[in-house]
Amino acid sequence: MNYELKNIPVRTQKPRAEGFTMAMDKGLSLREVEDFVDSCGDYVDIVKLGWATSYVTKNLKEKIALYKAAGIPVYLGGTLFEAFIVRGQFDDYRGVLDKYGLEYAEVSDGSITLNHDKKCDYISTLAKQVTVLSEVGSKDAAKIIPPYKWIEQMQTELDAGAWKVIGEAREGGNVGLFRDSGEVRQGLVEEILTKIPGDKIIWEAPIKSQQVWFIKLLGTNVNLGNISPSEIIPLETIRLGLRGDTFDMFLDGISL
Repeated sequence: MNYELKNIPVRTQKPRAEGFTMAMDKGLSLREVEDFVDSCGDYVDIVKLGWATSYVTKNLKEKIALYKAAGIPVYLGGTLFEAFIVRGQFDDYRGVLDKYGLEYAEVSDGSITLNHDKKCDYISTLAKQVTVLSEVGSKDAAKIIPPYKWIEQMQTELDAGAWKVIGEAREGGNVGLFRDSGEVRQGLVEEILTKIPGDKIIWEAPIKSQQVWFIKLLGTNVNLGNISPSEIIPLETIRLGLRGDTFDMFLDGISL
């Protein structure tokens, strides 16, 4: 850090499994990636190339290489996985992972109807090849999944070989874990946490108010995802109590 402040919470250090920040790249240019990793690389643990943007991204190999050179792994959005699955191209998808030297993959079923046992089979198979993140929750705002089902699916997907499970919110933060207004489904989150360890979950939280909510509930080192590149440093200040939203969280024992 550039100077010393007292009562700053301790952040886990990279490579970390807790206090994880997943950034979403929705089409950055190579020059933008260079600038991004230069300014924010210390605070980013993994980058998702959102949904199926990798299919149309120019200079994809070069982009992935830039992230790798900065020590930041990359994975392809779950919607791309679903696009391969619905077309019967699972082996082709595995070939793409190898072609681009990817060490992580996301398995999801937010846009397609997929038998859950079959989803777990895909997780088990991919886990022999790469580190798997599996996403739970629907991209359909009208589809409300009860808490017990979230818990059941998260646990079985972890058991199948997923490294972490992702709570769905989309890039807009208005489905899955959240109401269409962006408000957190608080009861859902709290019930999930009665059964699934917090360090095993990445909560998609693209909106500042959502990030603040999770940090206040679970602390500085909560795992958060779908963070815009422009919001990485602002999020880090929220984690450290250096933005108004969490300013008082870590000031115990200090008086003016």
